[in-house]
Amino acid sequence: MLLKTFGWSFAITALGLVAAAFYGGWEALGIVAILCILEISLSFDNAVVNAGILKKMSAFWQKIFLTVGVLIAVFGMRLVFPVVIVAISAKIGPIDAVDLALNDKDQYQQLVTDAHPSIAAFGGMFLLMIFLDFIFEDRDIQWLRWIERPLAKLGKVDMLSVCIALIVLLITSFTFATHAHQHGGAHVDKAETVLISGIAGLITYMVVGGLSGYFEDKLEEEEEREHEEEEEAARTGKQRPAVVLAGQAAFFMFLYLEVLDASFSFDGVIGAFAITNDIVLMALGLGVGAMYVRSLTVYLVRQGTLDDYVYLEHGAHYAIGALAVILMVTIQYQINEVITGLVGVVLIAWSFWSSVRRNNALAAAEGKATASDDKTEVSSGV
Repeated sequence: MLLKTFGWSFAITALGLVAAAFYGGWEALGIVAILCILEISLSFDNAVVNAGILKKMSAFWQKIFLTVGVLIAVFGMRLVFPVVIVAISAKIGPIDAVDLALNDKDQYQQLVTDAHPSIAAFGGMFLLMIFLDFIFEDRDIQWLRWIERPLAKLGKVDMLSVCIALIVLLITSFTFATHAHQHGGAHVDKAETVLISGIAGLITYMVVGGLSGYFEDKLEEEEEREHEEEEEAARTGKQRPAVVLAGQAAFFMFLYLEVLDASFSFDGVIGAFAITNDIVLMALGLGVGAMYVRSLTVYLVRQGTLDDYVYLEHGAHYAIGALAVILMVTIQYQINEVITGLVGVVLIAWSFWSSVRRNNALAAAEGKATASDDKTEVSSGV
């Protein structure tokens, strides 16, 4: 099972390391290995959240996620995205941006760094909305009840998550503008960029998430209707067009997953510049890491890990909230990538430990109940 799920990741790792060695020797190989570890550590929470969505999809769409989705993640976000950002921010053509990435790496890194505020605002708002919608939802299973219970009651207020997200964006853009003004006003124009990029991230979340949710609800309605009319369908021999609707639902859920992955990858792409400004090594290292994240997602789905460890999804969403805040803070201040990775790992590890404790407590309670029943039966027999 392990080899079947992670086989492609192992193969891509070997190819990536060999390619790095041919490209730049042992030093390049070491850089790619470090980038791979960086990507996995920063994106483990991504895998947990992805698994919660992917388990609702058919085996076919899970395969699409591992094939077409990987191409989008590896080549789109880890290779094309940084080049596109440079082309837009520097107002140059994509060919010139590629030439810059290969031949003037310092200038390329500077341009990506200059574009960081807009990237962080977009990704930060998208991730913040995911966290807020999760935390404001009333759930049967609650992890940190002292936080989640009152917030679930507040969540009954319509559009509360959107209002809070916009308030955070306004405060962030205002703080950034104030900070820029205090330093001579050299980057005052970036405040507007932050505001526009953040609104774009919010709109993207609402459009993609809304469409995926809409078609998911429609799919559930159709499944219930199909179950009720199963005997009639078998008698008439006619097939209802539920497959088309399932395809629409799965497509928009797939699209939602890709946008989610893109938002998660922002910190990895930006953080990679702390290690290297070589676009080839970045694509190799982050691409290999992205493969493991996808394989881990499928592994969690097939093993039913989220069903067994019920607080994992909570921990991952708290990690998303932390990452959203970190991204917004990095608009103004630099935060070490190690801290970013550790926050997510600690929250998920804590939620996993809480899940284990819950399972042990339930098993102990079930054992006591069984023992009590056995004693009752023996007593009755006597």
